[in-house]
Amino acid sequence: MSETTWIKSERQIRRERLRRTRAVRSGTIATVSTIVFLGVLAAVVTGSPGWPRVRETFFSGEALVRAWPEVLDGFWTNVRIFLIAEPVILVLGLLVALARNLRAPVFFPLRALAVAYTDVFRGVPTILVILLVGFGVPALGLQGTPTDEITLGVIALVLSYSAYVAEVFRAGIDSVHPSQRAAARSLGLSHGRTMRHVVLPQAWRRVVPPLLNDFVSLQKDTALVSTIGVIEALRQAQIDAASTFNYTPYLVAAMMFVALTIPMARLTDHLAARSQRRRGA
Repeated sequence: MSETTWIKSERQIRRERLRRTRAVRSGTIATVSTIVFLGVLAAVVTGSPGWPRVRETFFSGEALVRAWPEVLDGFWTNVRIFLIAEPVILVLGLLVALARNLRAPVFFPLRALAVAYTDVFRGVPTILVILLVGFGVPALGLQGTPTDEITLGVIALVLSYSAYVAEVFRAGIDSVHPSQRAAARSLGLSHGRTMRHVVLPQAWRRVVPPLLNDFVSLQKDTALVSTIGVIEALRQAQIDAASTFNYTPYLVAAMMFVALTIPMARLTDHLAARSQRRRGA
């Protein structure tokens, strides 16, 4: 048998050519409009009466070079706090979400504790949690309690963000259709195995984008631990700015946070779009 070769029709070729033309035209218009907008914005800012003073205070090249090494050293503290807190938050948040899904009456105290935990720590601002943990725990004077500021900051961030992550996990678990659980139980799987092999794999795929959004916020909120004495990027920028009366170190710290959070934000958008395409399919 001879192979059949598929040949595009003239109409199909014209459609593809039209799509390419529209794509090129849209991209050109978007590029030109962006350049014009940025040019107008730059002209307005640089033409303002206070621009020379702002440029000297916030965009000093000399101050940037001088502050960069110290702020970068402090930024690695932010990264270390984030890398330690993130896996702990994932585990604790998942455990709290599972506790809230326990339906047996014997587990009511555990379920009530999980509800109280999420309500309290979602209701208290993160900076207050950091202050309460950072100053309150050492004040207890109990043997074995941590006194290191970084450890206390990690504990506070874990307590605060685990409540948000728990609700994300719970929403993902509840989004799995009840028929999935019913089918698993009809096959003889226990509640634990149903959650492990049927519900959680589906829930995990659905909650990855919102989880990444929470972790973008977590990376930024690591700067809040400076309130209890941790020398991280923001605190180091404050020290440099106070000694030179120049605010360029704040710009340096902002650039470092942006360099880390923008890739995470784009990854979140990519995963959300892919999940939407899968559901549409």
